[in-house]
Amino acid sequence: MNFIVKTLQQAWQYRGFVLGSVKREFQAKYHQSLLGVVWTLIQPLTMILVYTLVFSQVMKTKLPGTTSGFGYSIYLCAGLLTWGLFAEMVNRSQTLFIDNANLLKKLNFPSALLPLISMCHALVNFGIIFGLFLIFLVVSGQWPGWVIAALLPVLAVQLMMSFGLGLILGVLNVFFRDVGQFFSVFLQLWFWLTPIVYPSSVLPSSLQPYLAINPMYGVVSAYQEILVHGQWPQFANLVWPLTFGVSVCVLGGLLFSRRAGELVDEL
Repeated sequence: MNFIVKTLQQAWQYRGFVLGSVKREFQAKYHQSLLGVVWTLIQPLTMILVYTLVFSQVMKTKLPGTTSGFGYSIYLCAGLLTWGLFAEMVNRSQTLFIDNANLLKKLNFPSALLPLISMCHALVNFGIIFGLFLIFLVVSGQWPGWVIAALLPVLAVQLMMSFGLGLILGVLNVFFRDVGQFFSVFLQLWFWLTPIVYPSSVLPSSLQPYLAINPMYGVVSAYQEILVHGQWPQFANLVWPLTFGVSVCVLGGLLFSRRAGELVDEL
């Protein structure tokens, strides 16, 4: 965990550079765009609408434990928005050093800040979308109450997992370009192995014990318990995601520390 502590210290030391980079990247993304930040909302909202129509209406999906007419939509939003943040962070991180090759060659700054800048940018996008989702919960009368505070430790575990895994993939992808291609395919499979568009109860009882192997299952189910049922999550289910997050952060830190000197030469 020394790598994480050192990165946070560097982030504070170079906070102007970090905040400026996030701001510039956000502005550049919507430069000369008529709809601007609205494009951040269109893709996830379109996905949620399609899945809601297909699974909730056409297939008449039943969501156990809730009688609200908004139950499935909230369940779906909780899963898709959570997964969207994870996928964006990991996807951006795996090509981060390659995409910023010129920056790494020209400027003298801690290159470990690049994954952190990417994480902050993803959090800004997530904050906009999730903020609208919270407004929807209030307007629809589905606000979960004080239990909403439990989202903070769950989000912390999720960010640790995303940062560590993204850092590992980012370093490996510099030396082995097939890593990014493979993981993009694997990420699609991982999505469908996580109960996001379907409740875990629809799986055969013989398969349900294996859900715990998936670290994103504990994170997504925690969001769903809080936002759908208004209940405190089962923190025991977060032990494995937390362990996984710490492990990938340590491994990512070691890998980056050993290969940091070779990154620029390889790029």
